[in-house]
Amino acid sequence: MDHKKFGKKVLLLRGVLLQALLMVFFSGAFHILCAMEPEPQTQKDLVAMPIEELMGVGVSTVLGASRYEQRISDAPASISIITSEEIKRYGYRTMADVLNSVRGFFVTYDRNYNYLGAGGFLRQGDYNTRMLLLLDGHRMNNNIYDTAAVGNDFILDLDLVDRVEVIRGPGSSLYGSNAFFGVINVITKGSSHINGLEISAEAGSFDTNKQRASFGRKFGNGLEMVVSATRYRSKGQNLYYKEYDSPQTNFGSSDNNDLEDYSSFFTNFKFSGLNVQAAYGSRRKGIPTGAWSTVFDDDRTKSSDAQGYIDVNYHKRFENSQDLVVRLFYDYYRYDGKYLLDYPPLTMNKDLALGKWWGTEAFYKGKVGDRHTVIAGLEYRDNFLQQQKNWDDSPYANYLDDNRASYSIGAYAQGEFIVTDKVLLNAGGRYDHYKDFSGRFNPRVAFIYTPADKTAVKLIYGEAYRIPNAYELYYSDGNILQKANPGLDPETIRTYELVLEQYMKGFRVSLSGFYYDVNNLISQQTGADGLLVFNNTGRADGKGFQFEIERKWSSGISGRFSYTFQEVKSNDDDVDFGNFPKHLAKLNFFTPIISNRLSAGMEVQYASAQRNLNGTDDGGYTLVNATFISEKILKNLDLSFSVYNVLDKKYSNPASGEHVQSDIEQDGRTFRLKATYRF
Repeated sequence: MDHKKFGKKVLLLRGVLLQALLMVFFSGAFHILCAMEPEPQTQKDLVAMPIEELMGVGVSTVLGASRYEQRISDAPASISIITSEEIKRYGYRTMADVLNSVRGFFVTYDRNYNYLGAGGFLRQGDYNTRMLLLLDGHRMNNNIYDTAAVGNDFILDLDLVDRVEVIRGPGSSLYGSNAFFGVINVITKGSSHINGLEISAEAGSFDTNKQRASFGRKFGNGLEMVVSATRYRSKGQNLYYKEYDSPQTNFGSSDNNDLEDYSSFFTNFKFSGLNVQAAYGSRRKGIPTGAWSTVFDDDRTKSSDAQGYIDVNYHKRFENSQDLVVRLFYDYYRYDGKYLLDYPPLTMNKDLALGKWWGTEAFYKGKVGDRHTVIAGLEYRDNFLQQQKNWDDSPYANYLDDNRASYSIGAYAQGEFIVTDKVLLNAGGRYDHYKDFSGRFNPRVAFIYTPADKTAVKLIYGEAYRIPNAYELYYSDGNILQKANPGLDPETIRTYELVLEQYMKGFRVSLSGFYYDVNNLISQQTGADGLLVFNNTGRADGKGFQFEIERKWSSGISGRFSYTFQEVKSNDDDVDFGNFPKHLAKLNFFTPIISNRLSAGMEVQYASAQRNLNGTDDGGYTLVNATFISEKILKNLDLSFSVYNVLDKKYSNPASGEHVQSDIEQDGRTFRLKATYRF
């Protein structure tokens, strides 16, 4: 017997048992909360359900496409929706897992952060700035890096997500900057979804463990509440990099440097149109790759992120389908980086990024006659603190102490006009004014033709922009590795899309083609002086098509397949950009095995080769993930077991300029065991 492996299994089992004991511990608090009278549950009216939902082919409506609820077939975009049920069925752990399953999206990982690509576009050094991330309509991109955090740095536990709306194409006509390639709107679960106390515990590869406690209830007086807290810790794995294979750098072995831990808190209260929501999350990650010329194989190099917000909004519904929403919010973001450098002597270099901002928004929706819907809104955002610092600890040396403040004002309007019973016109635009940049107007127009009740053809034109963020403009580490460029201009995009959506009995089919043109593209480059710098690098155009088919059977079996072809080239020299797969194929399949007691979900993801900064391809990959779910194996107890990269495929993602490596190897076969108990 292998005593080391046996010992690890015993420790893992002990960890699961200890986490199960936590479930019992939290049950005492639940009985106190149960004394409050809940509101009786109501059932959904099937008669009022649209055709898409009755046919069992997904969520029938979307909120984020036009800032109000509308049928997906009427929305001015190509849309994918991932539900909480799919998150559970396929064992998704992070928002990156969710988005990597979506048609046309791809995610890379450099052992520090996850990076999101869409439409074939992902630039090295970009912290997901070209995708707008919303949480219940609240903007989550911070005011330093404009990051849309999709890994374990995402502020919300995935167990609290009701659905994820992926809205492709430019969204600046409603949302302003960063809605460049799309908008991701995450909808949280309401009190009725949880309806009591819920405890969850997980254990997995690399000494990973996670615990969550959530409470949700709707009371008889109309008050709804959700409160949840999560803790996560992973030791990570020992890694080997051939670029550091020498006696001075532990022969390329980076041991005990891949750790990750985070904690998060979320609460939401609703009462008579008033909604108060708050969230906070903090995450710490070891950097095992030697990035930024740090000392290799030293656990003192780490990155830490913290983000929080408070959002208060009031929704008043008037007669004649009129709505008024007023929102007030405050946000906080902090990044701390610790980089051990050997000048010599060994010196700890530190980064600090601190952002604070507040804002307000007013939104109106109304009807023009019986056939047309119009919206209008105003938004003000005050970035009253945008601070970046870089220094050496001992001996002390200050390289950057940059303090900024900025603001933006935006006004937008959109109309949905029913031209005929089969033709719908959706048109709108937004004007934004920024403190340091000239005003920007961005339109979006969509013609939607429905030749039959189950068919929709969409022709969409949209424009978007992204202003350079504080990091791209002003960050410098004293010209050791990176320098600032305060002369950057905003980048812009124009997009053309043709979308066909077809609903049949038990089927949903989508076919779309797209073309886009980017101007004043902001890219990180290595200058003639050897320093990294962000520059406006000219133009780029992308094109491609996507196909998806989804099928659901009355037996509970369901499946989805998608294929994407995409190509991005520089308009200046007609050269492929690289760092993207030209071909993506994704298959999801779910089936019950033993009635409602045991079921299985399988996912297959294929990505063709991606070219790295050295001009070589990584070879592409095919991954298989599998999840087995046992619901209510005991009263109120759900269990799931997931295996990721079942075939133990060895594959890599292209690295960005701060790495010596050209590619970063990804995880092999891993597993997760999860238990959820409801009181």
